[in-house]
Amino acid sequence: MPLRAYVGMLARGARPGAYTFPPLLKAVVAERGAVASAAGDSVHAHVVKFGLQLNAHVASSLVLMYAARGDGVTARALLDVQPARGGGTPVMWNALMSGHKRSRQFRLSCCSFLDMVRAGIVATPVTYITVLSACGQGNDVLLGMQLHKRVIESGVLPDLKVENALVDMYAECGEMEAAWDLFDSMQVRNIVSWTSVIYGCVRLGQVDRARVLFDRMPERDTVSWTAMIDGYVQAGQFREALEMFREMQLSKVRADEFTMVSIVTACAQLGALETGEWARLYMNRHGIKMDTFVGNALIDMYSKCGSIGRAMDVFNEMHSRDKFTWTAVILGLAVNGHGEEAIDMFDRMLRVFEVPDEVTFIGVLTACTHSGLIDKGRDFFLSMTGTYRIAPNVMHYGCIIDLLGRAGKLREALETIGKMPMKPNSAIWGTLLAACRVHGNSEMGELAAERLLELDPENSMAYVLLSNLYAKSNRWGDVRWLRQLMMEKGIKKEPGCSLVEMNGTIHEFVAGDRSHPMSEEIYSKLDKVLTDLKNDGYVPDVTEVFVQVTEEEKQKVLYWHSEKLAVAFALLVSKSSVTIRIVKNLRMCLDCHNAIKLITKLYMREIVVRDRTRFQHFRHGLCSCKDYW
Repeated sequence: MPLRAYVGMLARGARPGAYTFPPLLKAVVAERGAVASAAGDSVHAHVVKFGLQLNAHVASSLVLMYAARGDGVTARALLDVQPARGGGTPVMWNALMSGHKRSRQFRLSCCSFLDMVRAGIVATPVTYITVLSACGQGNDVLLGMQLHKRVIESGVLPDLKVENALVDMYAECGEMEAAWDLFDSMQVRNIVSWTSVIYGCVRLGQVDRARVLFDRMPERDTVSWTAMIDGYVQAGQFREALEMFREMQLSKVRADEFTMVSIVTACAQLGALETGEWARLYMNRHGIKMDTFVGNALIDMYSKCGSIGRAMDVFNEMHSRDKFTWTAVILGLAVNGHGEEAIDMFDRMLRVFEVPDEVTFIGVLTACTHSGLIDKGRDFFLSMTGTYRIAPNVMHYGCIIDLLGRAGKLREALETIGKMPMKPNSAIWGTLLAACRVHGNSEMGELAAERLLELDPENSMAYVLLSNLYAKSNRWGDVRWLRQLMMEKGIKKEPGCSLVEMNGTIHEFVAGDRSHPMSEEIYSKLDKVLTDLKNDGYVPDVTEVFVQVTEEEKQKVLYWHSEKLAVAFALLVSKSSVTIRIVKNLRMCLDCHNAIKLITKLYMREIVVRDRTRFQHFRHGLCSCKDYW
């Protein structure tokens, strides 16, 4: 908008002055990309044309613009040609340091401060605030401590903004005791002071301590609420994050785009599509900027809720995309079973000259894995080093092992592990073990379990998968031995837990649990559903029940799995037109997979289950999985 106004001003014959260019350059700094860069060059040309390049106010804005876009050489050259003593004024040096910080060149920002001191330029409070922020974001606590000493010697204290910058620097560097001592000694505190220590606690995973501080705050703003919400998200406490957001609404504090990214992320992890949709409406209603970060979060949320169509709508509506946008949509298509479309999207990404990174290739390899595209998966894996000079990490090897394992190529998978340039971790051996369970290879499964337990002796999943493998081979003696070993070591199987969102509320179910207020109705509904399934030919698949009990007892264990309880609840409380979306913490068993397929046929419902390994879309008695078992 300022650039358009400037063009109009020139068209009317008006001559720009020293106060014309700083707001134009500020507008350029706020934008990103090639268009903004070209606009900045044009504005600079007009500055020279109208003879204002030596004006201190204009020159400072130019220095900031070039440093902010990563062109430190030009920024420094502009500063050095200034006629002021020592080359530039404190304002210009502050602009240089601020620009470097904006382009995330924190080390350069700190080095510029040292150059400023050598040039004999006296630092101002703004100088200290800028370079302390660079130290914090660059995790340079040693320089930060030296700056702290210089701040004390300079006599600028007490200055609330400088004190806040010191607290924030220590908190960013994880030095919470130093941050707390400073905070405790401050005679005056404001919202920024409190938010800095809360953020520091959050970064160290001390979310409970952060909440205590948050509750003590005399007043709170959007930033402090967002810090607390993001703290819950980082700690994996997604339901608490949404509850905190509801409290924020009751407090009449308006959210911003940063708040909404955290909220949408929480919805993605919980599979809470209704709440995610409401969040999107909230953004539209309150005019919150739908920037690239928000768009990427929405794509991720819709993908993780199994609504890939809406994810694609967001992608198609975005005016600006970065490599994270393309990666998010590739991953979304991949995990939702649209492998070919994910690979097509990767080709589109290359056609617009967006360079893929290591995360992008995880998405592409995942697409090949879930679609059984073995040859393409191998080709993409080789192209990482051959074409894109990206060294595969352990996650890429995990994708290849999974691809080969699902296809039954267990020997090749084991040989690939042997050729890995890094030591295979527990995830690699767990992936091979899971493939051995599916294909009934006890010998290799025992090897994989042995290697896995060497790395992670408390891994309950290794015992469970190996027990299932033994049970599938009718090796009940080994099953009993393994269960006895688990008991002796105090290793307990992680309980199955399923989440389902209904009318904006998240409901949690654990296998065999009766704590839900509607338990009586849920179990009654489940009994009726199971009766209907049996009348249609359903026979419980007990092959994965590794306890040696009667057939009837095995079936009872299966009947009360958490996903069956979640489905029964959803059938009770939702309309027939509503898609049932379930998130499970473990891999869904074969019996639940078969039962849910049949439920969608008998009850004419669509059900989406996201478990530890992938998405399964069930409809009309069919499942989107091509290679689930």
